[in-house]
Amino acid sequence: MSNSYASVFAPYIAGLVSTKRATGYIYESAEYNLKRFDRHCALHPSVSTLSRDLVLGWAKSKDGEDPAAHRVRLSAIRELGKYMHSLGVLDAFVLPSGLHRKIERYVPHFFAKDELAMFFRACDSLKPHAGMRARHLVLPVFFRLLYCCGLRTCEARRLCVKDVDLSCGAITILGSKRRSNRKIPIPQDLHRLFKSYDARVSGIYPDRIYFFPTTRAECYKSGSIGPIFQGIWKGAGLGQGSGNRPRAYDLRHHFALTNLNRWIASGVDVNSRLPYLSRYMGHSCIDSTDYYLHLVPEFFHTFSEKLRPTEAVLPEVDDGKEW
Repeated sequence: MSNSYASVFAPYIAGLVSTKRATGYIYESAEYNLKRFDRHCALHPSVSTLSRDLVLGWAKSKDGEDPAAHRVRLSAIRELGKYMHSLGVLDAFVLPSGLHRKIERYVPHFFAKDELAMFFRACDSLKPHAGMRARHLVLPVFFRLLYCCGLRTCEARRLCVKDVDLSCGAITILGSKRRSNRKIPIPQDLHRLFKSYDARVSGIYPDRIYFFPTTRAECYKSGSIGPIFQGIWKGAGLGQGSGNRPRAYDLRHHFALTNLNRWIASGVDVNSRLPYLSRYMGHSCIDSTDYYLHLVPEFFHTFSEKLRPTEAVLPEVDDGKEW
């Protein structure tokens, strides 16, 4: 496995990745950053130890680097130092925790109905791609799965054919966040779409491994979905609109908020439904689901309508009063 790397740290990086995966971690993003670090070190043949200067130089935040990406990049090099220590390489510098930039909560884009309609029309208008022969079939169904079921993009990317039960309309998601597994039903319309989609893609890749393939044995990579989404969004003639620039992951936020708003509008006890939504979305606790439910102004509009009858009961507080 060390043949994948070129620097003096190749055996340690390969060993760390193997160890993590043997214990059940996907370790995809970390491996990507370790490969970047390996290439950086390979360009400097004089580097022989995982020194403090080398690690701190690599840890510096890059121009325009997202704080979350910075944290993931630092976490990978920290784990490498710890792994080398465990093997007795005691001169390896272990990066201290807490050096990454503060991560502020991202306010997701909440899609308007016309935006979604234009986006999916653009998806359905994609043409065959010479390098990925099923691309025009895969992407419209891939993004509809995110929209209809609120999956994480990584869960949808790595979904295998064997994980999709077309007989009963359910998918099994294995080894997702915190290495948890879950089985979820899919809506009837999406189930029908899955059946016709599977038949067409099977004609191109008869023995494919992944449900959303790029080739017979490969799926989309972690960094590819964002640019693909942006390309389709721009191709649909859509701009940023109000709020932050829309991302593929915001379809997951949209799924959570749409369910919440529907429950509130129909008078359903939201607290009784949240555990089901939490489990469906693959959260380990309801607090994780709450993250999706309090960020988007669309939710507060519905909620404020429900609270309007209480305004006479709860008076405003004057600036000069303390309560």
